[in-house]
This record gives sequence, structure tokens and C-alpha cells, in this order.
Amino acid sequence: HVQLVESGGGSVQAGGSLRLSCAASGFTRGRYVMGWFRQAPGKEQEGVAVIASDGGADYADSVKGRFTLSLDNAKSTVYLQMNSLKPEDTAMYYCAADPLCTILLRPSEYNYWGQGTQVTVS
Repeated sequence: HVQLVESGGGSVQAGGSLRLSCAASGFTRGRYVMGWFRQAPGKEQEGVAVIASDGGADYADSVKGRFTLSLDNAKSTVYLQMNSLKPEDTAMYYCAADPLCTILLRPSEYNYWGQGTQVTVS
């Protein structure tokens, strides 16, 4: 049974920082890709940052230089450090994972999802 447990999120002023965490269980043998996606009201879901268990990561252009994604393989946990937050980063953030062979930012490629955590930047 695959489970993704998210933590972090909340409200912060513009320019501030937040850290999201997501712990995976149930499938983390072999290569897998984990990451974060977000959806703002009235907008489509978009990829934020993803990382592969054996190395490599990709970021949306809108967050490059501000967000950093890291993976603790021993804990099967990803951490998204978000700095210099902007109001346009406000969204529901979802953790996702899948045993993919390629690092992809397309939400449709991921079969396993967390419940989401709200990030609000004012």
C-alpha cells in the first residue's frame, strides 16, 4: 500500500521561507521519482520540482533559484525548501511519486499522491 505523508506549509509574508516534507512508503524499492506539484485556484496543476532516487532533479522555471528539492533516500523523504516566496506561489501543494524511468514535471505521469498542503504568501 503506497502512502505519501506531507507536512509543512502554512502562511508567510512575501520574501519569506517555508519547507515542505513528504515521506513515502510502500513502493520505494528500485528507482523512483518524487516531487511537488501545485494548483492555484482557477489554474491547472503544475509541476514545481521533482527528483529521482538515483540522482537528477528538475524545476519549473518559475521557482529556479528560489526552491531547492532534496531527497533522503534512507527515509524515502523529499524536502522542498522554498525561499524568497512570492504571492504567486500561493497554491495547494501536492507530493507525488512514481517508479518512473525519467524525471518528469507532468502531473499526469504520477500515480501516487498525497492529500496536499496549503501554502499562502501575502
